[in-house]
Amino acid sequence: METHFKTIVISDIHLGTKGSKAKEVARFLKQYRCDNLILNGDIIDGWQLKKSGSWKRKHTRFFNRILKMIDGDNTKVYYLRGNHDDFLDQILPLQIGNLSIQNDMIYESFGKKYFITHGDIFDSITSNLRWIAYLGDIGYTFLLWLNRQVNYHRRKRGLPYFSLSQYIKGKVKSAVSYIDQYEEELAKMAVAKGCDGIICGHIHKAENRNIDGIHYLNSGDWVETMSALAEDLEGNWQLIFYNEINFKQESPVISLPKPTEQDYKVVAFSKAEPNPGLTDFL
Repeated sequence: METHFKTIVISDIHLGTKGSKAKEVARFLKQYRCDNLILNGDIIDGWQLKKSGSWKRKHTRFFNRILKMIDGDNTKVYYLRGNHDDFLDQILPLQIGNLSIQNDMIYESFGKKYFITHGDIFDSITSNLRWIAYLGDIGYTFLLWLNRQVNYHRRKRGLPYFSLSQYIKGKVKSAVSYIDQYEEELAKMAVAKGCDGIICGHIHKAENRNIDGIHYLNSGDWVETMSALAEDLEGNWQLIFYNEINFKQESPVISLPKPTEQDYKVVAFSKAEPNPGLTDFL
């Protein structure tokens, strides 16, 4: 299994909310190493923290993991602003060692350019009608609560995880239409920026496809999908889903033959022969 990537992109963790899979994303980052880590918005959910959210130890552990990646692996970390962590506007842009906090960025790799942005800037509802966005956030929070109740009973019955909100998004025509339009608009923005592709988050829908010649990538989220984007050392992008990772690292067991009584005699009384290769290790 490949464990070292050139770049990993994660977004929409929503730390500070009940639905945040902080423990899972920290475990995911412990499993892999990367030269660049891009936190593409909505990492901290300032909206919920202002209302009814709470900061827990597992949320702090996520940032402890980031610091270990910076110090131990010399990983460069880019934290891009999202709509739920818009409090970052007060300090943007900021550079501290290998940590950079900014609005968006252009990422160049293997002769290709990608415009990386959280994606809320292209959402007219979020940008212009803030109170409607908050109302939508309340509805989504309720869906996540309902989703936890549904999956609690599914686990008791031995059934796999089921995303209620993703199911509803797929069934409501207006939601499907919005997502399609959103992806097309971001592809157009990549063209306007003179880029070959665009990397975003925001809508909690992981994707890796081409739209009119533009490479469209969405890292998904760590509330339901639990997914990330990863670029290997040859410039190939892939989606990694937490639920598909095999965390069991089984070491090969080598069975050695049981020593006989004669073997013990040889070890104890035979004159040791010089090892010509021993000096190579000294």
